[in-house]
Amino acid sequence: MLTISPAKIAHVIIRARKFDADVPGSGQARELRAFIAGLNDDEKAALTAVMWVGRETFEAEELEEAIATAHAEATAPTEDYLLGIPMLADYLEDGLGALGLSLEEAEEDIYPSV
Repeated sequence: MLTISPAKIAHVIIRARKFDADVPGSGQARELRAFIAGLNDDEKAALTAVMWVGRETFEAEELEEAIATAHAEATAPTEDYLLGIPMLADYLEDGLGALGLSLEEAEEDIYPSV
């Protein structure tokens, strides 16, 4: 079971894309780092697991194992680990897709249509 909302994952994806295109000193890294740091331990483990599913380290059917592994192997701050992953946004989006979730639907929870 996913212990982080798809909307929070979408928020990280959006921020990570801005971070990747960032102009040094604009604060994108700080904002993304703060958001991830503010997640609880279960959400951090699930976010890491979704990234691993997207990177094909684990299959979607192995999500529970990936979350357990993320909990067990969390030796560094999650925000440091994830911000060191090239293509983080792509892996998270692929992970959502592999789990049958849509980034577009998750984004609607962040930015509802008016």
